[in-house]
Amino acid sequence: MLAKIDWVGWILLVARMVVIFAGLLVVVMLVIWMERKVVADMQMRPGPNRAGPAGILVTLADGAKLFFKEGIMPITADRAVYLVAPVAALVPAFLAFAVIPFGTGVRLFGHRIPFQGTDLNIGILWILAMASLAVYGVVLAGWSSGSNYPLLGSIRATAQMISYEVGMGLALVAVMLYSGTLTLSRIVALQGRHFGVSWLTWLPKWNLFLQFPAFLIYMTAALAETNRPPFDLPEAETELVAGHHTEYSGIKFAMFYLAEYLHMVTVSSVGVTLFLGGWRGPMFHVVPWLWPSVWFAVKLVAVVYAMIWIRATLPRFRYDRLMSFGWKALIPIGLLWILVTAAAIQLPKVYGNWKAAYVTFLATILVLLLFAPALVGKPRSAEPEGPPAPPVPVPAIPAKPEVEP
Repeated sequence: MLAKIDWVGWILLVARMVVIFAGLLVVVMLVIWMERKVVADMQMRPGPNRAGPAGILVTLADGAKLFFKEGIMPITADRAVYLVAPVAALVPAFLAFAVIPFGTGVRLFGHRIPFQGTDLNIGILWILAMASLAVYGVVLAGWSSGSNYPLLGSIRATAQMISYEVGMGLALVAVMLYSGTLTLSRIVALQGRHFGVSWLTWLPKWNLFLQFPAFLIYMTAALAETNRPPFDLPEAETELVAGHHTEYSGIKFAMFYLAEYLHMVTVSSVGVTLFLGGWRGPMFHVVPWLWPSVWFAVKLVAVVYAMIWIRATLPRFRYDRLMSFGWKALIPIGLLWILVTAAAIQLPKVYGNWKAAYVTFLATILVLLLFAPALVGKPRSAEPEGPPAPPVPVPAIPAKPEVEP
């Protein structure tokens, strides 16, 4: 297939990859500025307001400062691995975004240019593979620094990311099972339909409505995968200084910083594609190729805003509760929802549509009731556990003898 592409096609392909890469960098810059402004507004502060209009160039100024800042490498560091780790953390986020469709595309010089890096028939598996590779950058950064605190931070991050990656995979399996395909463009096309009920014909058949528990599981796991609050234990400053990138400075630290927000944009884009209809929305005759990308951007901003809102609202989890929630709550609920999804597909063939819908609705309510207490957590009792400890005897202090004047 590649042999049939002429030289114009190759130029357009390379140009498309460059535009996507540069566009992601601009989007990350805007997301960082958006987070600073939103959190500042929620905390009744002005936020960035100096560099550029409304402080929108503050991220560019920070990037320039870190680019020219001197990089310091510990003498105990493994030089080769120390330099490779930031790249290993950054590249998987770019590669994961390559399969996400963010528009319909245009025709240019007789060639159709899709608004997508590539349309793989195993798109969901590709995303899970890239999420797995992101762990290597974290663990290599902590190990190669030659310091105890980065090593502890990388161990925490690895355990957390692997644990919540299982929950994310179960949510994606539910969507894949319901859609019957692994191709992201096909999943977006299936969400373009509308409900068959007369009073719901105006409502699009997004997976958000049909797979709402899977959406909650995915977004919770996405927050933990990207080390976002309240799951930012690998970077807990009060315990581990700055986590796996404590010994990094300059442009290498900027790459870790960029990778974190790039992963945030990527998981939000995957959530928009799988649950919110992707680029689908109202179409107009004026510049018709632009509106799909506009709707994708609007949905992406909404999901990113929700993640920022969660950061400004919820306190940090305790690490043992974080791991317990991932293994004892998120994964069992994900498995249960896969069974509910499989039943929703097979029951109409046996009992009819209405009976199957009724059973599926009750099962969905059951999963949501299980999810809510698991997310809130068990409240700690004010009373001390067990019998009170016996009082510790305090030795008497002898009185100081008075001295005669």
